[in-house]
Amino acid sequence: MRKNAMTMVAFDHTTTDYGLDHALCLAHAAKLAYADEGTAREQAREWGFDRFRFFEADFSPPFALDHTQAYVMAGGDMIIAAFRGTEPTQIMDWLSDAKAPMVPHSSKKGMVHWGFDTALEAIYPQMLVALEELRTNDQTLWFTGHSLGGALAMLAAARVSLVDPELTADGVYTFGQPRTCDQKLASAYDGALRGRTHRFVNNNDIVPRVPPGPLYAHVAEERYIDADGHLREKAPGLFGGLVDRAKGYADDITSLRPDADGLTDHFVDAYITCLQSAGR
Repeated sequence: MRKNAMTMVAFDHTTTDYGLDHALCLAHAAKLAYADEGTAREQAREWGFDRFRFFEADFSPPFALDHTQAYVMAGGDMIIAAFRGTEPTQIMDWLSDAKAPMVPHSSKKGMVHWGFDTALEAIYPQMLVALEELRTNDQTLWFTGHSLGGALAMLAAARVSLVDPELTADGVYTFGQPRTCDQKLASAYDGALRGRTHRFVNNNDIVPRVPPGPLYAHVAEERYIDADGHLREKAPGLFGGLVDRAKGYADDITSLRPDADGLTDHFVDAYITCLQSAGR
C-alpha cells in the first residue's frame, strides 16, 4: 500500500476486485489525465508507479479539430491507462453534431461513434506498444477516464479485449461516460468484460444520456449515485429515477440555468466527492 502525502490517495497495487477504495483511486487517476505530462509523471511516481508513458495527438473528426491526451503508469503489480475528458458543454456539442455517423468497430462486432473511434485511434497504436512493453510481470491492467475519457477508456478496453486479447483488461472504471456504440458492440463488450466494468453515473449528469438510445447503447455495469450522494449498485427504476432526478434539480440552487445540475453533476470532482462520502 502506497500513499500520496498531498491527497492521501492510497493505491493497493495488488487488488484484483471491485471496491470503493479502488474506485476512488481510479477516479483520481482519471482526474490526473487532465494534468500536463510533468505533473502527471510526478504524481504517478508518488503513487508508486515507477514507469510512465504520456500520449497526446491532434485528430480531425468530421466536426472539428480536437485533441486526445492519455497516460499509462506501471508498477510491479499494476498498470493503469487513463484518458483525459473534456468540458461538458464541448462534449455535448460533439454528441449533438449530426455529421458524426457510426462506423464499424475494428473487432467487426458492431458499430461505434466516429468521433470517439477517431479520438482513440490517434493514440491507440502507441499506447498498445507501451502496454506490451510495460507488462513485464503479468501485472493487472486497468482502464479509467472521465467524460470523453470514460468513452475512450471503455473503447480501449474493447480493443485490447476483443482485438488484442492477450491484454484483456482486469477492470474498467468510468465516470460520467457517454454512450459510445450500438447494442451489438455493447453486447460483445459485456460478454468479454462481464463483471469487470463499473460505469459510475452521478444523478443528473447529462453526459451519460447522450448520444440518444436506442441507436446508441451503454455497456454494463452502471453504478448510480443518487441525489443524496448515496452509491447504489444499480440505477433505480423509471419512477424512482424520475423522483431522484427531480430531487437533484430541486437541491441545486446555485444557478437559475435549467441544465445547471446536469452540468455540475458531471464534473470529475463531483464524482470524487461522492465516492469519498460513500466510503465512510
